[in-house]
Amino acid sequence: MHAVPHAAPDPDELERLFAHVRSRTRALAAPLSAEDAMVQSMPDASPAKWHLAHTTWFIERFVLAARPGYRPHAPAWDTVFNSYYQSLGPAHPRPCRGHLSRPSLEAVTDYREIVDARVGARLRDHDLDDEARRRLLVGLQHEQQHQELLLTDIQHAFWCSPLRPAYREDLPRPSAEPRPMAWCEADEAVVAIGAEPWPGEAGFAYDNESPRHRVLVPAHALASRPVSNLEYRAFVEDGGYREPALWLADGWALAQAQGWARPLYWDEDLEHAHTLGGRRALDAAAPVCHLSYYEADAYARWAGARLPTEFEWERAAAAAGPPQGNFADDGVLQPVAAQAAPGRRPAQLFGDVWEWTSSAYGPWPGYRPWTGSIGEYNGKFMVGQWVLRGGSCATARGHVRASYRNFFPPHARWQFAGLRLARDP
Repeated sequence: MHAVPHAAPDPDELERLFAHVRSRTRALAAPLSAEDAMVQSMPDASPAKWHLAHTTWFIERFVLAARPGYRPHAPAWDTVFNSYYQSLGPAHPRPCRGHLSRPSLEAVTDYREIVDARVGARLRDHDLDDEARRRLLVGLQHEQQHQELLLTDIQHAFWCSPLRPAYREDLPRPSAEPRPMAWCEADEAVVAIGAEPWPGEAGFAYDNESPRHRVLVPAHALASRPVSNLEYRAFVEDGGYREPALWLADGWALAQAQGWARPLYWDEDLEHAHTLGGRRALDAAAPVCHLSYYEADAYARWAGARLPTEFEWERAAAAAGPPQGNFADDGVLQPVAAQAAPGRRPAQLFGDVWEWTSSAYGPWPGYRPWTGSIGEYNGKFMVGQWVLRGGSCATARGHVRASYRNFFPPHARWQFAGLRLARDP
């Protein structure tokens, strides 16, 4: 739904995409009360109210305010809803976003409507030049990222409550029979990795996906699907969280300090987990999720395998064709088991769970960040982070592609992150 437009999107198509993305964010926030929307359960998360306001601030600041003489809706909010754009001025400390009782959720909702009306009018009047339309497209892609964060952050907040409330009790309860895992062999090859710099004729891509370049990928094999809950439970029951030889040193120290004994939301019985639908029985066949890089790497060692490089992953994903899978638009909001028996190519590369890779997040050869303040988007985080690929059940359909590079620090557990195994010949 709503394919990403090319470099300078047609105003009519951009207007449809704008309406779709903005209404989707409102729908995702609709089940939340004003009290829910203010909760910040840890420094890495943000309140839903902040997500609603920040995505609006981004569009106002980078699109509307780029025109000389523009009068911001509330200039004092610049500091409150700026995230990390230091070139635009100071930002309220990230760990303290939950301290902000004002502006109210109602005021934030009004802010969204005001900015939507202003942008909508300029789109209808064809009053945005090519650069403004490109920035608006970035703003919509940015908002889709925050749609996923809104879901993952509220899931963590509700898990922290003794009541363990559900975000939505009416979410489907999919289940399926476990499918066997197979190995998909790939010969050594020189492959093209990444995307052409945007704007260009190939469609939208973030600056960290470019430039496209050639890489020698050695012979290897990828698992036909992600690791399942059933398979990961065997690791837990075999003492995987008690065996330091399986863990990277930093991961072992962190697991011991924080008492990790199973994936983040699993109950002690290893049969149930907290989900966006509340406490539910684990689907044994579904991909395991809410793992840190350290846990994914330890499991791979235990299984006699390793994590794939992002080059191996992208090679397989590019051959798979347009992204298809279980995305947020499907309304399940939890990973589901593969429905097809494994074939000669890896399945479930898109949707369900982000897949940790063994690749550190860094620049491609010849990388150039976007110019201006918007260039702070990706490049300055290229240290101490690891790459994930493929999207998840909380990712907007059409948002990801084979070259898309997500990144998180290795300790992050609250995202829908799982793993796929790789091995050498």
